[in-house]
Amino acid sequence: MDHLSSTNIARILPADGFQGALVGRVWRPGIGPSVAAVREDGLFDISSTCSTVSGLAAKDNPAGMVRSARGERIGSLEEIVGNTAPDSRDGSKPWLLAPIDLQVIKAAGVTFAVSMLERVIEERARGDASAAAAIRAEVLRLVGDDLSRLKPGSPEAMALKDVLVAQGAWSQYLEVGIGPDAEVFTKAPTLSAVGAFMDAGLHPKSTWNNPEPEVVVIVTAQGKIVGATLGNDVNLRDFEGRSALLLSKAKDNNASCSVGPFIRFFDETFSLDDVRQTNVTLTVEGEDGFKLEGSSSITKISRDPEDLVAQTVGPHHQYPDGFVLFLGTMFAPTQDRDDSGMGFTHKRGDIVTIAAPKLGALVNRMKPSSECEPWTFGISALMSNLAQRGLINTRQAG
Repeated sequence: MDHLSSTNIARILPADGFQGALVGRVWRPGIGPSVAAVREDGLFDISSTCSTVSGLAAKDNPAGMVRSARGERIGSLEEIVGNTAPDSRDGSKPWLLAPIDLQVIKAAGVTFAVSMLERVIEERARGDASAAAAIRAEVLRLVGDDLSRLKPGSPEAMALKDVLVAQGAWSQYLEVGIGPDAEVFTKAPTLSAVGAFMDAGLHPKSTWNNPEPEVVVIVTAQGKIVGATLGNDVNLRDFEGRSALLLSKAKDNNASCSVGPFIRFFDETFSLDDVRQTNVTLTVEGEDGFKLEGSSSITKISRDPEDLVAQTVGPHHQYPDGFVLFLGTMFAPTQDRDDSGMGFTHKRGDIVTIAAPKLGALVNRMKPSSECEPWTFGISALMSNLAQRGLINTRQAG
């Protein structure tokens, strides 16, 4: 295995190994994308039981189905992981994909006080990293650095808003950070996410950017959270800082959404309360010897996952195939990488590892989006593939 896929296999898995109901997706050459149950004795194609992960998530007991479904063994976890990195892949053998398919990919922003302050700094810096340090000091003087106990939309939050407006310090990011309405946006098109051990993309014109390590919840069309995985909501700080209207360009680029390695469905070993207690760690290792470490605790989130989901789906908006929702991050790296005061930005070849005890580790290498594998397999291709394999029917596809 090369450096991208050389992560210890035990760390890829949750701390309790194969105890949870784990499901992924695997590309099988000559066959196509397959729903795979992740078990101690290998990965098993359970597409004949449920042809899409979206349909599986919609079942009454997806965890039970993952455990009981019979299927053909695709290979060992070591073999498939070892064949996933693009530079060393043998196209005749299976490799990992992102573990989601027909779900819409949504993301919540500014759900932690620290990330909210950094967005205000980006806005005031107008995308200029060299101006960030001075602006950060000013914003912290006005707003403070401990807003974790401030409930968005509360009378206390609105009183703070009045003070900041009077001082000319109000921001659209503060509006969604402490106001009543959450920021929820579409991160990327359906089926466009890359999985673990694949290259993740940065717009080639970006000079100030960072990873955003997050928990991603799996949600049904009815708004029920049924599981979780990890994600990297790659962010271009210079683009979004120039104008919030560039959010789409800052967020949605080829390979700029990474999800994986596997979905863990809720059961007796893993629940929404476990998600609420999750501590997500981040490590960035550069070819230049640079190393960055950080963490993000869901316990410090300002809006509960169920509140974020309720603001995403309901009578005002429907998602027939379900959706996945990035919960946001409190991690906004400010550590200088090169020149003093310039903060952090990615370099080509950075290895990003996002991990959590009950969800395993998501590992990607950063490259310009234009140099990552192009996204060519969309919804029509998936439907055609499933039809050719005789896997489309209302019971299986959901």
